[in-house]
Amino acid sequence: MSEKINDGGPAFPLKEPLTSDCLGMSLRDYFAAKAMQSIVALNCCPATMVAEDAYAIADAMLERRENK
Repeated sequence: MSEKINDGGPAFPLKEPLTSDCLGMSLRDYFAAKAMQSIVALNCCPATMVAEDAYAIADAMLERRENK
């Protein structure tokens, strides 16, 4: 079984969510989307590489948050 990826929890948490399915995107996905915008602006990479790089940046950001 693969190790669970740290997704950082919800990107925009609510104080008292009604259900767990209303939490929206994870912080990892939010970071990856922001990183992807910059990578795409460079117009230098195929889509699969953009996705890999964006999540690598997101994972590094989450790791840095844990180790500050």
